[in-house]
Order: sequence, then structure tokens, then C-alpha cells
Amino acid sequence: MNNETDITERDLIMVDRMADDLRRGLPVMIKHGDKAIVIAAAEFTGVGLLDTLKAVGDKPTLLMTSERATSLKVACKGWPQIRIVLSEWMKPIEIQAAADPTLDLAVPFKGPFTRIDVEPTVLESAAIKLLKLARLLPTAIIADILGPISSGGVDGDIFCVSAEKILAAEKARSLRLAVVAEARVPLEGAVGDCKLISFRADTGGTEHMAIIVGDVSPRKPVLTRLHSECFTGDLLGSLKCDCGQQLKGAISAIAEAGGGVILYMAQEGRGIGLISKLKAYALQDQGYDTVDANTKLGFEVDERLFMPAAVMLKKLGFSRVRLMTNNMDKVEALSRFGIDVVERVAHKFPANEHNHAYLETKKTRTGHDL
Repeated sequence: MNNETDITERDLIMVDRMADDLRRGLPVMIKHGDKAIVIAAAEFTGVGLLDTLKAVGDKPTLLMTSERATSLKVACKGWPQIRIVLSEWMKPIEIQAAADPTLDLAVPFKGPFTRIDVEPTVLESAAIKLLKLARLLPTAIIADILGPISSGGVDGDIFCVSAEKILAAEKARSLRLAVVAEARVPLEGAVGDCKLISFRADTGGTEHMAIIVGDVSPRKPVLTRLHSECFTGDLLGSLKCDCGQQLKGAISAIAEAGGGVILYMAQEGRGIGLISKLKAYALQDQGYDTVDANTKLGFEVDERLFMPAAVMLKKLGFSRVRLMTNNMDKVEALSRFGIDVVERVAHKFPANEHNHAYLETKKTRTGHDL
């Protein structure tokens, strides 16, 4: 598959349905050529789920990212994913704990783990990607299919999609974003007109929001803020991060400047989802910083995709921006996706006793200009 436009509407819907099944604790099938695997989310492991995988495939194994494996002291040989033997001592609760480090205190004894010394393929990459699309922890129970593979979309009661379509789905959906609703909404801290514009792909899925403040024109670089949603900070006023301050500060700063746009992206917790973010918070309470908490859960430091933001800007008629950010990755990403970042505008706020360590980690470990 050479580009994301080769993915049909039905393909994207099937990927979503498979992600939904994983969130329900059900298995799904992924195929590539004449090979296929059945996977299920390890965090939902129970006796019944293990029996189901044993019935449809070869002896199940445990699949995890190199980040999670490293935290379990398993060598990865530089591979992005590895498989681990499901040993006799690994009951369902031990399998769940292998996926979820917040269970360390409840299930303290892990290992020894035996790595299966076979280099991962596109099947393993797609399995991990699908778990992330489902906003689940990226560790799976996996079984190889030994018999004939159905060429249809559904194999019995198990949904099936090709690995290539899963890996390309996120970008393909970004390209299909379109305006689905807009309305004027007065906002605290803004002067003049404010408009909310909602974007969604024609296949459904996640909605992103553009907040247009004041007077904007595509004829000159627009003052822009990319803001990833933060339920705890934006809505509840959490002091563990600076997200609420950044959002309210951006609205006020853009209003004072005469106009601009805030892209409110549905990418909670740097793209890992709200539940996983809360698990990361629990790990931070144990002494891990925000970077190590994410990787201990099995995620990359930042799982966000910035292509949707670039597509939204283009749909709004903007190709040049003055970007309000302290994150150089956002500057690079927008540039890579065809947006001319003519200026980076600093956007930072004083630390408090609860987020001081968080901000220091952003500065020293993820390169934020703070």
C-alpha cells in the first residue's frame, strides 16, 4: 500500500470496529499476505480469553513494545516489539501486570521472562498500533493462525483487516477531515467574535475543534496555538500540568493580538488517552517523571500525530502561521506537513509546587523552551 488514499471508507470503519472490540476485551484478527494473527488486549486477560485464543490459533504468546520490555528488564535486540513466552507461572493476573505497571505493588513478582528470538514483522507493528488506536495499553496476547485465512472482512465472529490498512489508518483519517459543525460561542478572556468549528472524518471517529478568535485573514500569518485536550487541566483545573493555563492564556493572548486560531486536538495525554494518562499519573506518584511513566506503560514519549492540525489549518485557508509553542517538535511537524511556520511565539507560565517537576522534565528531557 503506497499511500493513505488507497484505504476505503469501509477499511477505516473496520479498523474502528476492531479497536472497539479490543476495548470490549474481545479478540481481533490481523492479516498480511498468507499469514495472520489473532490478538487481544493483555490488560483484559482472563481464563476465557486465553481459551478463545488457544482455540483459534497456535499457542498464545505475549507481545509488547520495546519500551515496556525494557522496563521489565527484557533485552529487545533493537526491535520495536518483542514476543514473550507465556510461562506456566503466568496466570491472568500476572499477564495483566506484565502490561500494566500500576499493578506492580499488587503483583510484585514478575519474571523470569523468556523472549522469543524472532524478529517482529508488520503484523506485530499493526497489533501494537491497533491497541494504541483503541487507547489501550500496548501489550497484547497474540496467537498465530496456522490454517487457511479468510479473505473477507470477518472471519467467523472475529473482525479481520490487513496490517497495512491498520498502520495507515490514522494518517488516512487525517486526510479525510472536514468541517461538520460551527457556531459562534462567546469565550471568557476573548474580545470580539469567537467561533467553534468542529472537524471529523467522513468515516466518523474522533472530532477535533478549531477555536477562531477575533478577526483572522489567510493573507497574513495567523497567530496559532496547537493545544492537545487535557480533561484534568482544561476542565478540572489540575495543578499537575500547565495545560489549563496554556489554553486560557492562548485565548486571552490571541484576543489581545486581534485574532487567531487555537486547534483543540483530541490527543489526551500526548496521544495515549485519558485512562493511560491517569495510570501515568499514578506512576508519577511513585516517583517516575512524565517521560519514564509513559515509557513504563509501553508508550513512546509522545504518541501524537500533528498531521490533523496541518489538514485543519489548510481547510480553514491558512498556510502560514505564527505558532504559540515551547515545543520545537510542533514547529518541525507542521513544517513537514506543508504549513509555513514563520515565527515561534513563546507561550509559558510560572510553575507551582505541584507541576514544578513536570515542567522541569519537559525542559530537560523533551527539549521544551521553558
